Amino acid sequence: MERDQTNEETERLSGNSGEVEHKQNYLKIKKFHFAMLLFFLVFITAGITTFALAFGNDEPAVKIVNEREEFSKLYEAFDTLKDSYYTELDQDKLINGAINGMVESLDDPYSDYMSQEDAKSFHESISASFEGIGAEIQSRDGHIVIVTPLKGSPAEKAGLLPEDIILSVDGKSLQGMSTTEAVALIRGEKGTKVKLSVQRGGAEPTDVTITRDTIPIETVFGEMVEGEEGIAKVQISNFSEHTHEELVQVLKELQDKGMKGLILDLRQNPGGLLDQAVKISSMFVPEGKLLFQVEDREGNREEYPSAGSGNADFPLVVVIDKGSASASEILAGAVSESADVPLVGEKSFGKGTVQRAETFKDGSNIKLTTEKWLTPEGNWVHKEGIKPDHEVAMPEYASLPFIDPETELKVSMASEQVKAAQKMLQVLGYEPGREDGFFDEKTAIAAKEFQKDHSIEETGIISGETTLQLMNALREKISSEDPQISKAVEVLKTEIDAE
Repeated sequence: MERDQTNEETERLSGNSGEVEHKQNYLKIKKFHFAMLLFFLVFITAGITTFALAFGNDEPAVKIVNEREEFSKLYEAFDTLKDSYYTELDQDKLINGAINGMVESLDDPYSDYMSQEDAKSFHESISASFEGIGAEIQSRDGHIVIVTPLKGSPAEKAGLLPEDIILSVDGKSLQGMSTTEAVALIRGEKGTKVKLSVQRGGAEPTDVTITRDTIPIETVFGEMVEGEEGIAKVQISNFSEHTHEELVQVLKELQDKGMKGLILDLRQNPGGLLDQAVKISSMFVPEGKLLFQVEDREGNREEYPSAGSGNADFPLVVVIDKGSASASEILAGAVSESADVPLVGEKSFGKGTVQRAETFKDGSNIKLTTEKWLTPEGNWVHKEGIKPDHEVAMPEYASLPFIDPETELKVSMASEQVKAAQKMLQVLGYEPGREDGFFDEKTAIAAKEFQKDHSIEETGIISGETTLQLMNALREKISSEDPQISKAVEVLKTEIDAE
């Protein structure tokens, strides 16, 4: 606070007593006037302050800033950049960067800072529809990794699979980026194209061009299993805002068609809204039995019991794989440990933490890990996954690398994409002659046979429509010969017979 300083003058008085007396009287009179003036000023100030407190806004007249010592270095860095950087800086960008840096230092792929624009995109992706390629991604060890492509999405049609690493988008490296930064590059308007450089396993990176589309948030897909009387299959692709409502409606339709047993397919389901997983779990777990537990950093646990009847009129089998994560693992763990529902497939992803979002006044938010969740029996599945009762692997051809439709594969070429195409042709019943990645005349003949069977111009070159049809035919074969669903049908029949 600044303070007024008054310079005192020392008066020299003459030796004449009269003059001294006169001077003293003069001083006495001035002191009295000065005291009255001070009293008047204090009175006026008090009146103004009282008026302001009575009729002013709720904010205090004087704001006291309580500086925290731990932020002094941050303030100093901000001021240094703002005052000394060689170009003008965006203050909001600096602040967002500082917050993002703090979150990234947690080294937690599930904690994230979202700017206003990122937060808006996130809310749209769980409540309506969005335009993009339709793939759930996460940041892991500095890389952007696909958790799962959404059902029917351009990403699925292009052949992307869980655990694929996206190295770059349109030539821009994603190394070290957050998921929100990567999503901003991958998403775009319907009809536009995006080129991804993708690595699968230890293979060489492959470029794949995908045409973006509108991704509707339809999450439940049901059907009666062909050739299996009374057995229905329902796939939940993720847990969005209306997933529980969708499931109730689909089950009603299937029961009207004579459903006696249900296969609930949670494969490649990356999770989503926790409340939806709780509602759906309660449909199959008896009331009062545990669905899961939440443990905070102090070790305190909160139990979440089933709130529904949990008395389904049909036996249930759940199918999981390495793409089943988070909320889908909560559902799988709940029905397995609290309702004795058999699990079929492969070990799940292993995400055992809970995130909550704190929204700031400007619409941005910070999503952070606040607790870990445990199964009803107290098991923590983080990085371990849930092991199914009946382990069944998918065939090797189910994880073949994808082929970029914009790349021409023809005679005399040699590449990993040629190798993938040869294996696809072989699996589909055509004879490429070799599977080492060298495109020879026999491979061209096999390609022509495939093109003839699918009413495509017989060029012997694998590209464009031929590539898309080849990958689509492989996908249909995987679906029709799905060993995990076949095992689930077998287990479900045993359950039905036991009733």
